[in-house]
Amino acid sequence: MNADLSFWNDTPTKQAIQDFVAKVTDRDNPAYVPPEERIAVFDNDGTLWCEAPVQVQVDFILRRLAAMAEKEPSLRRQQPWQAAYEQDKVWFSDAMTKHYHGDDSQATVLLGGIIKAFSAMTVEAFGKMAADFIHQTRHPSLGVPYMEVTFQPMVELLRYLEAYDFTNYIISGGGRDFIRPVTQTLYGIPPERVIGSAVKLGFQADGQDATIVRQAGLDVINDGPAKAILIWDRIGRRPILAAGNSNGDIPMLQYTAANPQPSLCLLVNHDDAGREFDYTAGAENALKTAQERGWVVASVKQDWRTVFAVQTH
Repeated sequence: MNADLSFWNDTPTKQAIQDFVAKVTDRDNPAYVPPEERIAVFDNDGTLWCEAPVQVQVDFILRRLAAMAEKEPSLRRQQPWQAAYEQDKVWFSDAMTKHYHGDDSQATVLLGGIIKAFSAMTVEAFGKMAADFIHQTRHPSLGVPYMEVTFQPMVELLRYLEAYDFTNYIISGGGRDFIRPVTQTLYGIPPERVIGSAVKLGFQADGQDATIVRQAGLDVINDGPAKAILIWDRIGRRPILAAGNSNGDIPMLQYTAANPQPSLCLLVNHDDAGREFDYTAGAENALKTAQERGWVVASVKQDWRTVFAVQTH
């Protein structure tokens, strides 16, 4: 166990984490929480791995849509294929930013394209496509494979919590089946503890074969209030620790903060343009709420001794 969280600077943020873990694991402390109730939930994009200047899954989707437009020219006049074909990453970025501000006009268009792009695939085929992409594709700005853009202080925090008998879950606004193939390798979190957005699924059996197939319909967008709802639906316990970085994580953090048990809410603030990226788009309300409610804010610049395993800046 790395008891001192060596990838974290010695700041009040690190101390707050250590103090919280110490009190909830001390049987003689009135704040003691039994191991089975030590549930920790983590957003993925921007919390466990880098999401700027484009989210990993958005890059994956963009390339898939561009390939479809290359093959079928008529798609080049329709969004989101047009933006993908023209490499208009601003369109995709705007769609996500507007979504975090409550405007889903572009996100709905994007979602329609995503559903069409990956429907009728088996879950195994989609998982392999996603895993191959994450393993083989390089981050457009950092120049390293996507497998290397995890935030080392946060991965270390996962190990730290596990050492104190916490059970960690990923609660992602991104696709559940996109990240499931790599979460064990990246974070030590098995696929059954990944909760995320998902399309509808169907069962098909033909002779000796039986499989699960992605369908052209949305099951759930795991963002905002849905995060809190799915935590209860899939886990059946209220977390005592939650970590996020965006407006979409506010309900998950609120749900955790309202636990009758002691709780800790952690918000990652991306303020380091030198080693990572400096941005608040889509996190303005979360940062304001954190200040109002006394949540712990982790500054990338001030609190993290290192950012990536292979520091590229």
